[in-house]
Amino acid sequence: MFEEKGWSCSFPEELVGLNLVFACFDVLIAILAFTQLARIRSRNKQLGWTRQKVFHILIGTTNTGYFIYFVLSLVAACRGWLCWSYSCGFVAMAFPRILLFATFLLLLSFWVDLCHQADDEEEEDDEQGFLEALIQNSLNRPRSSPADSRRSCYPFRLIHVGSRQKIVILVTFLVFLLMMTFAVLIWIGMEENPIDSSTVSRVYVDLFATAILLLGGALACYGLLLCRKMRNVRSERASSEIWKVAGLAIVSLLSFTSSALVALFTDIPVLYHWHELHIDGVYTSLLLILYYFIGSSVPSAFVLWVMRELPPMSIANTQQESTTVTFITDSSAQIRRPQTWTTSASSQNQLSS
Repeated sequence: MFEEKGWSCSFPEELVGLNLVFACFDVLIAILAFTQLARIRSRNKQLGWTRQKVFHILIGTTNTGYFIYFVLSLVAACRGWLCWSYSCGFVAMAFPRILLFATFLLLLSFWVDLCHQADDEEEEDDEQGFLEALIQNSLNRPRSSPADSRRSCYPFRLIHVGSRQKIVILVTFLVFLLMMTFAVLIWIGMEENPIDSSTVSRVYVDLFATAILLLGGALACYGLLLCRKMRNVRSERASSEIWKVAGLAIVSLLSFTSSALVALFTDIPVLYHWHELHIDGVYTSLLLILYYFIGSSVPSAFVLWVMRELPPMSIANTQQESTTVTFITDSSAQIRRPQTWTTSASSQNQLSS
């Protein structure tokens, strides 16, 4: 499988530099994501796995996978690995793409929660309560208990996953299972049999591109719906949040649409099988930029920028409830003040709806 033919690299020169640029950019995003994750963890060690942490670890893992793929693509081309042109290259190509899909599918599930919860809780002429419904997901949690003090020791036992987030986990698992099934078929197609490995990989790429296209459209629709609901709130903070939601929706739509169209109408996603493809330097480079940089790196970097705010520092000897970020304790009374959906989603709320 891994027969080597020395270091006479026959990979097209115009793609070598582009792969190196992609690898550097992806490893930079991964470092930023994991560094920010460490900073979030150091700010408040009482919290378990919040939404902000989950998004950072998903983005960091996704871009680490892309970095490994681009580096191994060059090494495999120079060393002449036979397996790379089949199942190994296919898995390395598909794995980070699935993680990216799971990241934005998770974002969509939270937007759906916010929109539908706002519909359920909206009261006429009550703008404050309406915005609060938009940005809150679960405030009706029990009061802190002694078990909460063990959050930093047993964080995984305290994860609360909403129903829509469970669907995201199930869909992601099924997509991984489907990818591995196709990888086995591609591996079998290496031998003399009726299975054509290139056709099998092409079918998978088309199916996944269709799913990405639908995801981009769904994010655009729910982003627009969320913005329309938030426009009814006359608040400076609400206005800033509208731009963030709109930005995410637009970036997701443009990025996923461009990458899906490239996948559906070209052979760019199966470029690991490059020696059987016709490669035109400038044209292929442009398509690679659309597929990998615009379709993957840009939305990942934009999510990191939106969730750049750090959670508040933990106060010694004070129990903080991770889901009540919209409650501010005053000396005279307890006041509800709406925070932004991004702050709520990226600071202390647990994975619950």
